Amino acid sequence: MSQTALPADFSYSEDHEWVNAAADAIAGETVRVGITSVATERLGEIVFAELPEVGDAVTAGETCGEVESTKSVSDLYSPVTGTVTAVNDALEDNYEVINNDPFGDGWLFEVEVDEAGPLMTADEYAAANGVN
Repeated sequence: MSQTALPADFSYSEDHEWVNAAADAIAGETVRVGITSVATERLGEIVFAELPEVGDAVTAGETCGEVESTKSVSDLYSPVTGTVTAVNDALEDNYEVINNDPFGDGWLFEVEVDEAGPLMTADEYAAANGVN
């Protein structure tokens, strides 16, 4: 697989979501959430995303939306518990940015974190998913 490099300062869920902070430093912080390059490569071209709305409560490990690609529809799981504070409106009608820049402009939503779910470091996620 030709992976986009995993940002070392992000945390990762087993369900292929990322948080733009280290797991031990996110309680009480507002973080961005997205899906990893591993997920985007497996899904193929993303054509739609159903995301939580601002003010929604999300719970780590539970579904909070879905991502639709030309291949399939996949549930989106929140990697943290908290309240959604922003949604990436730039994705509307431009979902390919999720494939093109999954760790940057392709972020999905922001959460004010009450508690982190089970998260991995970049090295742990890479090892679990066969990423070099």
